Amino acid sequence: MKAYVFPGQASQFEGMGKDMYESSEVARALFEQANDILGFRISDIMFEGSAEELKQTKVTQPAVFLHSIAKAKMVGDDFHPDAVAGHSLGEFSALVASGALTFEDGLRLVNQRALAMQKACEQKPGTMAAILGLADDAIEEVCNHINETVIPANYNCPGQLVISGSVAGVEKAVEVLKEKGAKRALLLPVGGAFHSPLMQPAQDELEQAIQQTTFSAPSCAIYQNVDAKAERDPEAIQKKLIEQLTAPVRWTQTMQQMIADGVTEFIEVGGNGKTLQGFVKKVDRKFPTSAL
Repeated sequence: MKAYVFPGQASQFEGMGKDMYESSEVARALFEQANDILGFRISDIMFEGSAEELKQTKVTQPAVFLHSIAKAKMVGDDFHPDAVAGHSLGEFSALVASGALTFEDGLRLVNQRALAMQKACEQKPGTMAAILGLADDAIEEVCNHINETVIPANYNCPGQLVISGSVAGVEKAVEVLKEKGAKRALLLPVGGAFHSPLMQPAQDELEQAIQQTTFSAPSCAIYQNVDAKAERDPEAIQKKLIEQLTAPVRWTQTMQQMIADGVTEFIEVGGNGKTLQGFVKKVDRKFPTSAL
C-alpha cells in the first residue's frame, strides 16, 4: 500500500515552485488560478521572495499548500494513493489530493486559516519549543504540572515532540524538561502557540468557514491529525478539521497506525521533500520513502 504524505509550515524554501511553473502547463495554470483566488501574486513571492518574506504565516501556508497540490497534479492519472495524511497545514493538501475538497475551497480555507492564526498570535502571544530525546509520556507529565498554558502540540516522531503555550509556560517547561534529561529543549522562532488552546480564537473564526464548505468522500482513507485514525466520512472529516487548530498533531501515532493498517511505502509531496521522510525513518527504518 502506497501513502502520500503532505508537509506543513517550515517546509518552504526560496524559489519554491519556479521550476514547476516554467516546465509544466498544469502547474502554471494552478499557480495563476491561486494568484486570482488570493488576490495577490503569491507565485512571485514563492519564486523571487526572501526567506523572511516566505516565513510570514499568511504567505507560508498557501505557498506550501499550492506547492504540494501542484506536485500531485503534475503526476496526472498516475496519482493513485491508497492512503493520505498531512502534517498540520498539510492535512488541507491531503484533503484536496484525495478529492475530499476542491482546490479552490482548499486554498480559500488555507488562506483564512493563515490570517486567523496570525490574528490569534497577536491577540494571545505564545511560543513553542522542540523537545528531543525524552519519552512522550515524560513530556506530557511535565506539561500537566506546569501552572500555565503549555501542552504537547506536535508528536513528530519518537524522540521529538514540540510543546506549545504561553511564553511563561513553555519557558518553565523547557527548564524542567532539561532537568528531566531531555537531550535538547529549544525555543522555536515562531510567532504563536500553534495547536494549543491559545489558538481558540482562530478555530472559532475558521469553524464557520469550514462548516460552509462542501466536503466529499475522499478517494482513499485520510488519516487526520486529531486522532490518527483512517477516515472516509465527509461529516467526520469536517468535524476533525475544525478541531485541528487547538488539538495536538499526532504524527507519530499517524505513521504507526498507517503501518499497522498495511501501508508499505511513503511518498512526501511538496515542500523541501525531506521532513516527513525523516519522521517515517524514526518510526521504522525498513519502510521505503521518497519525494515527488
